[in-house]
Amino acid sequence: MLSLITAGAFAYLIQKLDPPQEGDKEGGLALPPKIEAMSKPPATTTPGVTQEKPPAADSGAATAPQEPSPKVKLTFVGDVMFGSKVDDLLQKNGYDYPYKHVKPYLEKADITVANLETPITTRGEVQEKEYVYRSSPQSLPELKRAGVDLVNLANNHSMDYGVEGLLDTLDYLDAQDIKHVGAGRNSDEAYSYVITEQKGIKIAFLGFSRVIPDTSWYAGKSKPGMAETYSTKLAFEAIGKARAEADLVVVIAHWGEERKAYPVKSQTDLARQYIDEGADLVVASHPHVVQGFEQYKGKWIAYSMGNFIFTTNDNPNTWESMILEASCTKERSCDLSMVPILTKWAQPVPMVDEARDKLFEKLTNLSVNAQIDKEGRITLGETRSIPSDAEEKPPVKKETGIVGGTSKTAVKAPADGAKKPADSGKAADPKKAEQGKKSETGKTTDTGKKTDADKTQTGKTGESGKSQGTGKNTEGKKKTEEGAKSSEGGKKSTESTKKSAEDPKKSTDSKKTNESSKSSGETRKTEEDRKTSG
Repeated sequence: MLSLITAGAFAYLIQKLDPPQEGDKEGGLALPPKIEAMSKPPATTTPGVTQEKPPAADSGAATAPQEPSPKVKLTFVGDVMFGSKVDDLLQKNGYDYPYKHVKPYLEKADITVANLETPITTRGEVQEKEYVYRSSPQSLPELKRAGVDLVNLANNHSMDYGVEGLLDTLDYLDAQDIKHVGAGRNSDEAYSYVITEQKGIKIAFLGFSRVIPDTSWYAGKSKPGMAETYSTKLAFEAIGKARAEADLVVVIAHWGEERKAYPVKSQTDLARQYIDEGADLVVASHPHVVQGFEQYKGKWIAYSMGNFIFTTNDNPNTWESMILEASCTKERSCDLSMVPILTKWAQPVPMVDEARDKLFEKLTNLSVNAQIDKEGRITLGETRSIPSDAEEKPPVKKETGIVGGTSKTAVKAPADGAKKPADSGKAADPKKAEQGKKSETGKTTDTGKKTDADKTQTGKTGESGKSQGTGKNTEGKKKTEEGAKSSEGGKKSTESTKKSAEDPKKSTDSKKTNESSKSSGETRKTEEDRKTSG
């Protein structure tokens, strides 16, 4: 009885000391908290502040670090052609000969780009210019196998064999699934961009040339030709359209003056304007020597890549080249690096040791504001003052060979037995296409064969320097016909020239004889014209 009284008194005392709170369903003694809850620290709150949840216990699902943006790997090389002396080397050593030392660099990239400075055809009419080239369709499969995905055709040689040669080039490239920019069957195609997507990044490529020998080469609404950039309207419009569709816009330009170490004013002006219009990277060629780099508004410009697979001459500056590698993001930024190349006899080889370091140093000194380290990485460096020559003159429309602004080659009938790739589904037989076909100047037009003019030029000025016959100096078909008809002596002198072509010692005398036999109204080329190498 005493125990019950004591327990009741104790309960009454506890209730007085800890009365029920508002919201308690029942009065009386509160139940003790669970043991598990007692192990947690009491929660503290601050008025007006939302309490954050404590971090979740480590259950193996922790947040992974954010992955870097994917990068697309682009590789660029300079001037490529497979005619003239190069064809002799390919016939002897195989069409894979040029790539034996560089193929790993070309095929590892997501996209590899070259400047194709030759028509790919077995026919066409030779144009009135000092150096003309033509390459066999048999050269393309190995170009593709080496890793080249896209070529620029906007240059001063793609129409060396007229409209017919250009159209064949487009067809042969399409047959090999090699994309192309800078020329087309009309102006819409010539100025159109090619978009390819890699790693979720859309890259647009465009090609423009500021080195075109004749205005008849310009593409028109219904006329095949080049995408010129002497004027800027169409080029800028094309860049703007590409910018609206692609993540990355790359312009491939053909410009400048041959064998000049520094870009001329038109190069620097246009490059910066291309970037202002939306380009993210500008890579260019034509001078046949390497030129420096510039970073403008965070975008890179490579002013000249030099020769890559080309004829060889005695100017060592034309032997220097590069493989340019660009690693680009969807955010429109690119990191550049280069592989220094020595290219002789149509076979580019990576430089090593002292030669490599010298080219890195040379390109650093030639650059506007870039530096190249020992590993070939190209980064922003000190700004240098570089020479800036006056802008070169645009081409003048020629009367000879032009009818109503259109080259006569546009309406020339194909040679007997010569079919376009679209007609036959395969490369035309060059022997049938060219059987019995010789121009009045005595130059055989067989693909892969040197012209007689080429042979007489052996050891003389070539496309990119003073050396062996790397091109040909043509007087023009029309003028040659006139010279051939002028007198019987003219005919004999032409035959004499052909024979003397096989004997270099006699070539000079026979050439003089041929010159004297031409009609009085014919004008010889000036020394300045002869120095121009296309």
